[in-house]
Amino acid sequence: MYVGRKETMNVIDLLEREQLKSDVPDFRPGDTVKVYSKIVEGGKERTQMFEGVVIVRKGGAIGETITVRRISHGVGVEKSFLLHSPRVEKVEVSKRGIVRRSRLYYLADKVGKAARIKEKKVAR
Repeated sequence: MYVGRKETMNVIDLLEREQLKSDVPDFRPGDTVKVYSKIVEGGKERTQMFEGVVIVRKGGAIGETITVRRISHGVGVEKSFLLHSPRVEKVEVSKRGIVRRSRLYYLADKVGKAARIKEKKVAR
């Protein structure tokens, strides 16, 4: 006898649903975000902020990741974060960007003013 997928609840799906964060803001590639993550140094734990442009938003549910890029001391730095990880405290959107792609890998080749993204004006 076949039992449909809707009728049986998978244990893994239940566990994943419990661990999903509800406070993740709505943002897209091209937006500038601040990601606050917990860093363990020795026996101490502190919060570190990483601000940059979202290049990619991949995956779904519990495995969703974002890649954030910024220029630090003249060198491009990209960092990937698991959105629903307990290590990520919060994500704040500081600017909304106007882009027409979902993956902004071309920004790695751009330098200076060419790497800028137009900002979406927000009506207040």
